Amino acid sequence: MSRFLVVAVMLALSGFSAGSAMAQEGRTRFILAASWQPAFCQTNQKKAECASQTAERYDATNFSLHGLWPMRQNYCGVPGDQQAADKDGDWRSLPEVKLTPENAAALAKAMPGTQSALERHEWTKHGTCTKLSADAYFATAVRLMGDLNGSAVRDLFAANTGKVVTAEQIKAAFDKSFGAGASDRVKMSCRRAGGVRVISELTIGLSQDATTDMNAGLGKLIQGAGRTSFGCNEGIVDAAGF
Repeated sequence: MSRFLVVAVMLALSGFSAGSAMAQEGRTRFILAASWQPAFCQTNQKKAECASQTAERYDATNFSLHGLWPMRQNYCGVPGDQQAADKDGDWRSLPEVKLTPENAAALAKAMPGTQSALERHEWTKHGTCTKLSADAYFATAVRLMGDLNGSAVRDLFAANTGKVVTAEQIKAAFDKSFGAGASDRVKMSCRRAGGVRVISELTIGLSQDATTDMNAGLGKLIQGAGRTSFGCNEGIVDAAGF
């Protein structure tokens, strides 16, 4: 009897299916970090991207790219002086990220933090560990953010600015857009701002295919990741403006 068949029989006897066991073998290799920029700006009002934010700008009603992070890998091949500058927050002293004009424009829209050189930090700390060029790394991250912002998750947030949304609502939107169980691969973070709790970020687990299958959609990548706890149970979807 094969090892797989033995496992399947044991699981059947214990009330689980072999399919569910295989699903649980998913392993998170990357994290897609998506910020809700109005909430970020509540406590970072002096940053350039926050000072310039308006209710009409894209990031007022869409998720913003924070980063695409390989698990447990940082600063791959990065000289010590650049690592020190990055950790000190001196991002503008880091090497400029070379992108095509098209990718640079798309990144500026998806990642308003480029106004504070966030892309230099993200590439230095995380992108260098992906085995991708900077152009391919950011193009991948922007594409995945496009999937998120084209989903029921974004629609839920945009329709409820200034209101409380619950974990159950957000999880349902993830499952609707990206398949049953997708919400088990997502964690939500909240922060206190102006005396209320606002939703600040979603961190979404992705499989190892995130940087090898350039055609893989966000749903496929989420389904291949491991499960996590959802975190914050509810919060306000902050509107742009202080």
